[in-house]
Amino acid sequence: MLDIKFVREHKEEVVENIKKKFQEEKISLVDEVIRLDQEIRECKSKGDQLRQQRNEKSNRIGSLMREKKVDEANKIKEEVSNINQELVTIEEKENTLSASLKEKMMVIPQMMDQSVPIGKDDSENVEVERFGEPVVPAYEIPYHADIIESFQGLDKEAAGRTSGQGFYYLIGDIARLHEAMIAYARDYMIEQGFTYCIPPFMIRSNVVTGVMSFPEMEAMMYKIEGEDLYLIGTSEHSMIGRFQDQIVKESDLPICLTSYSPCFRKEGGSHGLEERGLYRVHQFEKEEMIVLCKPEDSMEWYEKMWRYTVEVFRNMDVPVRQLECCSGDLADLKVKSCDIEAWSPRQKKYFEVGSCSTLGDAQARRLSIRTKGEKGTYLVHTLNNTVVASPRGLIALLENNYQEDGSVKIPKVLQPYMGGLEVITPKK
Repeated sequence: MLDIKFVREHKEEVVENIKKKFQEEKISLVDEVIRLDQEIRECKSKGDQLRQQRNEKSNRIGSLMREKKVDEANKIKEEVSNINQELVTIEEKENTLSASLKEKMMVIPQMMDQSVPIGKDDSENVEVERFGEPVVPAYEIPYHADIIESFQGLDKEAAGRTSGQGFYYLIGDIARLHEAMIAYARDYMIEQGFTYCIPPFMIRSNVVTGVMSFPEMEAMMYKIEGEDLYLIGTSEHSMIGRFQDQIVKESDLPICLTSYSPCFRKEGGSHGLEERGLYRVHQFEKEEMIVLCKPEDSMEWYEKMWRYTVEVFRNMDVPVRQLECCSGDLADLKVKSCDIEAWSPRQKKYFEVGSCSTLGDAQARRLSIRTKGEKGTYLVHTLNNTVVASPRGLIALLENNYQEDGSVKIPKVLQPYMGGLEVITPKK
């Protein structure tokens, strides 16, 4: 969410930013919020004047009563009462206008970084760099569900009975490999100086609307019936929410946290759910990272964070690329974002396994996360990035380490988490 003062003083830039995101229907909001802000400031000014008049008259009442001028004092008391009634009306109007202003301001997109490529949708995202050689072996790579089933490692039929479509059981070596990836990602991030955290897996609505836009919330989040609680779609939500309404010490910045959590998503819409596979499911697990930092440090952290994900996947022998999100594919709260995509030798193309974003002060403004230093109190910047999310990370690992005899090599970094196993073999 932008600062209304910024909108007032940089109206043309805000409008141009909206145009670059191909959201022309929101342009009219800019004039609306400027008008609402003007009315609110007029209400505040009028209210201040009335309070000053009330104070002066109230002091006068005391003097008149001491002078035994009761009739005159009673007359002024009536004037004070009228002022109080007028103040109530003005304050109610101000509250209504402020609520309307906030609602509209939350729809106006965050200002993008100048480096964001302009494009209408994800088809115009820009490949920046590749890491590792994408190899297509001479032998066929089966569909990932078939690979997993050859290890007796997947049961979607039973999950359908217990939970419905979009859920799954992982079993045996496959379940162990899944957890090995998460554990390795955790330890890798701890080695980078991040503090490990396990957050709440449910959050209140005020935290949800603080960390994401309403359309995103409706499309993603599961609400607990009869409770003001939502299942998290990613641990970023509760991790950032931890600092709501807090003033963190400037000396504590940057705050670097890595977190484990299950994630729950509706995955509705055009993408749908996979009948057999694990690419789009309602539940998955993830190792995440977040950073709270000074505004001047956020872009440096952005560059560091996505490279951590690249290194994790390269250490698991998975070729990846960085794909920069264009303006039309950039969520409204984000300043800049990129996807890390893994190579699929079966499909002979890349697919998304993680996303890194800097949100500037958007989440901090919504949640009132501030820091205090020599220059006074100001909003921090927040960033988030996926270290590893599984099953997608698991799919990439299996395909890129699949061998012609049906076995799967265990990358060296994962072997300690697999009891020293160097390879897993299908079940007869």
